[in-house]
Amino acid sequence: MTTRHPLYTIGYEGAVVDDLIATLRRAGVADLIDVRANPYSRRPEFIGQRLAASLSEAGIEYRWERALGNPEAGRGAARAGAPEKFLEIFDAHMATPAGRAALERVAALATARPAALMCLERDPAQCHRRLVARHVAARTGQAIEPLFPASLI
Repeated sequence: MTTRHPLYTIGYEGAVVDDLIATLRRAGVADLIDVRANPYSRRPEFIGQRLAASLSEAGIEYRWERALGNPEAGRGAARAGAPEKFLEIFDAHMATPAGRAALERVAALATARPAALMCLERDPAQCHRRLVARHVAARTGQAIEPLFPASLI
């Protein structure tokens, strides 16, 4: 199944919430899918519930998919500079029943309406969301398109 809209990805590192939302709206995103293991941030406006409220005001649905978050062991491997180990851990995580089910939910959603996967890192090459996007795109046939909020704080 192929859609006319891409699968977007976005990171909030260095952005203000208004610019993140404006970027999503310009792209026509209907659903923001938070792929953080925990929807918390040192910046209160990006904590799951507060972000959901801000997105709702803008007409964008917020969805948290915990099972698509980078597991603790994967974060440890990434911090230790072990990219091969990180990939091994993350791929195993995506192969779990919870990971497969979450990928199927996101694939169905992303096919129906324009959706963006969100995590912290501004650069998708430095974030596990690029791997989540690849897994979803393999199911949907969508192109993956990164979005970048204009602001940097």
